[in-house]
Amino acid sequence: MPVAPQVLRHAVDPAVRDRPALRTADRSRTYAALGADVRAGATFLRAAGTAPGDLVAVSLPDPVDLLTAVLAVDLAGATPLVCDPAWPRAHRAEVLRAVRPRTFVEVPLPRGTVRDEETTGARGRAAPQGGAAAASAPGPGPDDLAWAGFSSGSTGRPRAVVRTRASWVDSFDDVTRLTGARPTDTVLVPGPLASSLYCFAAVHTLALGACAYLARTPAAMTAALARCDVVHLVPSVLEEILDALDAGAPARLRQVVVGGASLPPGVRGRAARHGLDLMAYYGAVELSFVAHDPDGTGLRAFPGVELDVRPLPGASVGEVWVRSPWVARGYLAHATGPLRREDGWSTVGDLADPLAEPLPDDRLVLRGRGDGAILTGGATVVPEDVEVVLRAVPGVRDVVVLGTPHRRLGAVVTAVVECDARPGLRAHLERVARSALAPSQRPRRWYGTPALPRTPSGKPARGALSEALGALEHPAADLVALP
Repeated sequence: MPVAPQVLRHAVDPAVRDRPALRTADRSRTYAALGADVRAGATFLRAAGTAPGDLVAVSLPDPVDLLTAVLAVDLAGATPLVCDPAWPRAHRAEVLRAVRPRTFVEVPLPRGTVRDEETTGARGRAAPQGGAAAASAPGPGPDDLAWAGFSSGSTGRPRAVVRTRASWVDSFDDVTRLTGARPTDTVLVPGPLASSLYCFAAVHTLALGACAYLARTPAAMTAALARCDVVHLVPSVLEEILDALDAGAPARLRQVVVGGASLPPGVRGRAARHGLDLMAYYGAVELSFVAHDPDGTGLRAFPGVELDVRPLPGASVGEVWVRSPWVARGYLAHATGPLRREDGWSTVGDLADPLAEPLPDDRLVLRGRGDGAILTGGATVVPEDVEVVLRAVPGVRDVVVLGTPHRRLGAVVTAVVECDARPGLRAHLERVARSALAPSQRPRRWYGTPALPRTPSGKPARGALSEALGALEHPAADLVALP
């Protein structure tokens, strides 16, 4: 997925090199400057012992520094593993201990200097891929493992997904066509680059030769609306932007690309009233793009993707399977996760209504995650990863984590704790969550019960708990909000 070769070509193109490649509220780097930084970073990494094929973890709070490091790792022929700088230190240590990267980049790499002899040929023609230093590096291949990131903030059992270069780069032309993106655009990226959704948006922008505007705060995002043409986001952030537009914030946006949770009712109409075209899509870190909805008529297969909804015994919904060139290679460190493969088809357990006829004639109607994973604000949270942390808290006999509906986020993480009521338990649980869990994993709602409902085999009855939370006036368990 990283696009160092494309960036270096832009860095020596007289029509592109002086245009901004990356912006934040207080920083800006042209393509020529970014190319010089990427070359310098790759040289530093090679001198420090980084070899082609190595896994290099990158965790930097400044998104310009992070993207520059990711591209430098790519140019060095290694595989960047994008970490979330918001992770608690203990959480990060656990993740990295499991995946064992060769190198960990947590301070900005050395910056480069733009020199005429590095950026132009003898007669002013663009030098190939950034000069002699780049020319000596091994050329990129479609099967290179060019990006790795986390499908969710993981504790105890990290799930780092690794992708080939072709599995994302080859989809760029389709994304450009479907979104109408232009090389002269400024593309707003209002979320953390540890999210594959936002990281893809940034590197697709760089491959196109456009400018990626990286906004780290809601205030920066609102201020950027007047300078940006396209935005990639999740539904909760879209509503924040629409609220700002309703309040009169100046904007020049024309295109919204929204992934993650399903769109709340009325959002397309609100976007249209502000003159915004909206393309929604459904995918997963492991599967990349699966289906898209450009006009509100429903999800249809993304270009190059075949879809099948396979019946499940005793259920009215089926499981979504895809056959696609965009599917990830798998998980690092032999981790297990929702990705399953069978005869060239793949699934992450998402559920959908059965198809009346094969796509594209029918539309895909999603009905949630079959493995219990919680999709909250575009992040995927695996309940077991949260449960293993909370279950270790003194006074907790057992705990079940599930998602409950939320208007903006799609769902929020909710913990049901089997415990005896005692003062201060919730406060202690929240302290543990803050210290050991990623922000998206931390429960927003807490309930207690003296005894969880259980199946005949003794496992917690998640279905009964979900029904109880949906109708607390007639609970299937004695649930009370933890004070």
